[in-house]
Amino acid sequence: MEFIITPFIIIAVLVIAIIIKNVIIVPQANAYVIERLGAYHTTWETGIHVKIPIIDRVAKRVSLKEAVVDFPPQPVITKDNVTMSIDTVVFYRIIDPKLFTYGVERPMMAIENLTATTLRNIIGDMELDATLTSRDVINSKITTVLDEATDAWGIKINRVELKNIMPPKEIQDSMEKQMKAERERREKILQAEGEKKAAILVAEGEKESAILRADAIKESKIREAEGEAAAILKIQEATAAGIDMINKVNPSKEFISIKALESFEKAADGQATKIIIPSEIQGLAGLATSLTELVKK
Repeated sequence: MEFIITPFIIIAVLVIAIIIKNVIIVPQANAYVIERLGAYHTTWETGIHVKIPIIDRVAKRVSLKEAVVDFPPQPVITKDNVTMSIDTVVFYRIIDPKLFTYGVERPMMAIENLTATTLRNIIGDMELDATLTSRDVINSKITTVLDEATDAWGIKINRVELKNIMPPKEIQDSMEKQMKAERERREKILQAEGEKKAAILVAEGEKESAILRADAIKESKIREAEGEAAAILKIQEATAAGIDMINKVNPSKEFISIKALESFEKAADGQATKIIIPSEIQGLAGLATSLTELVKK
């Protein structure tokens, strides 16, 4: 059995091949801009689409993912006439494939030039020190300007970051010296504060030690005084008890005189050069002397 190729079969195969060739699948996060007879017709989103041969064509395939472009360093001049180089990183996303296709020729070059111009305008109004310490402010300003300008191009600028700020070599050397001097100054301040705190702690320790010594001396004297007072009180109590006992036994006048004489004998042992003896004791003293002389004979 012979297989006969008829014109119908040939036409059918050609139709199937053309259909297969013109069936287009748009991947996720992509969009295809379609032109019909050279004019914009529609934008295909994710899914299966069929274009008309010869009449339709895919003018541009656009990625809708967020993209990053790193622009080379741009020379800028600050308000105080310092020339430096700054390179930027732009994060963007295409939100309108039609405007992106027809809004601007070579959109990335347009964004780069717009970024450089905007950066020069912003830095030109700032001095060197402000430029080095105001990255967030500069990023915010550039992002706002670029986002407004690229709306007509179907591009959304999410953020702009200054990647590197490179001052001239002599400025860098001066900044390093300034930073070194500042670190040394802070070190001296910290050292002085440490010495001050140490001196305060030593003084407070000596003060507390002196207070404790004074309290100890005070407590010692108080206890010594209390001991002496207690001793005197005991002596007085003993003396009072002795007098009370003497009064109870009703001593004679002669006994009292003898006790008084004994007291004057103790007084005579001291350093006094003159002692006055009462008349009552003088007679008793003479009698005692006479008795002593008789005993000796």
